[in-house]
Amino acid sequence: MASNNTDWQGPPPPYIITFGRDSTCTLDLCPLEWSVYRYRPNLAANVIFVVAFAIIGIVHCFLGFHWKSPGFMTGMLLGCISSVIGYVGRIVLRTDPFAFEVFMIQIICLTIAPVFFTASIYVTLSKTIVLLAPELSRFRPQLLYWIFIPADIMCLALQAAGGAMSVLADNSQAGVDISLAGLILQVVVIIAFVAAFADYMLRYWRSGKMRAFGWRLGVFFIGLSASSIFILTRCIYRVFELKDGYDGDLITHEIPFIVLEGIIIVLASIALMWGHPEPLHRLATLPWNTDFLVFNSSDCAHNGIRSAFGHQNGSRQAPM
Repeated sequence: MASNNTDWQGPPPPYIITFGRDSTCTLDLCPLEWSVYRYRPNLAANVIFVVAFAIIGIVHCFLGFHWKSPGFMTGMLLGCISSVIGYVGRIVLRTDPFAFEVFMIQIICLTIAPVFFTASIYVTLSKTIVLLAPELSRFRPQLLYWIFIPADIMCLALQAAGGAMSVLADNSQAGVDISLAGLILQVVVIIAFVAAFADYMLRYWRSGKMRAFGWRLGVFFIGLSASSIFILTRCIYRVFELKDGYDGDLITHEIPFIVLEGIIIVLASIALMWGHPEPLHRLATLPWNTDFLVFNSSDCAHNGIRSAFGHQNGSRQAPM
């Protein structure tokens, strides 16, 4: 008898609770259209994302131990773990689209996951500026820590707090608004970061120092740049998705979610394999003093760096 409710036309009757901790709906009792998403998450896509983020996390773990970069590795692992939990939650939602706790777990985990990735990016760029040419930066590289990392933490706190309020409060709209504020702040922070990053790279390129490096450092910067743009694109999408709360139209379409949340964050986390601070590790462990990076390169230092980053220098040897 209950399964015949799938023929119901219009909104649910007032005695039916379709969303929240007190929801009484299941697929046997209520039509799918009464759920928040109004669709059952695609099983194949979500399984692929679970496997992808698990593999990406393992790779970043290996790179972190191999290149001794625990800070970068920690941010990447937290982001990948959060993504895995989120997509497992979506797989569970396929069985019961009305499971409120599962819905909130997956939306919180998937919302905050990129915050951990951006934290790794901010720390990496700060160290890059210190090692390459801090005098070309418009402000002290350490300020990247004190500006972008606290802002990243605030984004995380707002998004997590908003999700928690949606679970605990009777009115979930306040929690949605707080999460939306965290997403908007994240967009603003990433745009500011991209502007600072682009400005530094332009000044560095104009200085002529870029010629001292081989393809590996170029790939490193491409990886950081691509991942930043990917995450920014995803955050803009999530702002539009949540601007009307859980009753909006965009949240009911799965294809944009798969592309602009799932695929694009997979690409960002893969790009950060190429943006891994391995070249910085090589610079920091060169057997000669790297203070020359602050000044114009001498021929000897120039050739030494080229050797470390993939160029062949013939018989010329770096000073020991």
